Amino acid sequence: MNETIKTLANHRSFRSYQYKEVTMETIEQIMLAAQSAPSWINGQHVTAILVQDVERKDRLAELCGNQKHIKEAPVFLVFCADFYRANLASNLEGKDFKAIEDIDTLLVAATDVGLAMQNAITAAESLGLGTVPIGGIRRNSLEVIEFLKLPKYVLPISGLCLGYPEGDPGLKPRLPLQAILHEEKYEQNQQPFLESYNQTYKEYLKDRGDKEADWTERIASFYHQSYYPSNAKSIKQQGFLSKDMNQ
Repeated sequence: MNETIKTLANHRSFRSYQYKEVTMETIEQIMLAAQSAPSWINGQHVTAILVQDVERKDRLAELCGNQKHIKEAPVFLVFCADFYRANLASNLEGKDFKAIEDIDTLLVAATDVGLAMQNAITAAESLGLGTVPIGGIRRNSLEVIEFLKLPKYVLPISGLCLGYPEGDPGLKPRLPLQAILHEEKYEQNQQPFLESYNQTYKEYLKDRGDKEADWTERIASFYHQSYYPSNAKSIKQQGFLSKDMNQ
């Protein structure tokens, strides 16, 4: 196992940070790695908003569901799907920007952000920093859009706390590799893997002194209802029309 794979396999989410500055040079190195991620047609459909001002981080923490680690992290990055530049390119070349009406554009947006943010996470960890992604940036996305002054065709996808970690939360066990690596065709008999993982997950919680629970119970409870139903309004407001969904 080489050092890159070791870094990736050792990933964990940190929610407590030291009172230690993360220099702009370090942030730029991390963002250089993010910018180097693969991108559909080299469209580079990602923008990250850097937030370090204490009061502004506090406000974003509120909008994300009062997540205190956003306040405590010295750096908070908001990764956005960005087709603003693609629209400008279309205007410059005198071409219609019709692809924004295609649901596939949303898939491209989310994929490009995910690839870029994973690069940023790996780069940060290689430099001794800790991170935790924040899906809660979509909890009140209309307010986040206004707060960050995001133009049309730009959509907040995920936040990322970044700082030098305080303590070690431990390595969270993953599903058996057989559950996610299928040979030649999809293996639909997933229940044995889930039952086995439930036991592994409960042991992990027990060792941490947490209340024991099945992983399947946690996932089922989470997906019991729509989590961020207001996102449809944000997507439409920002110009991602997805007209084909209505056909």
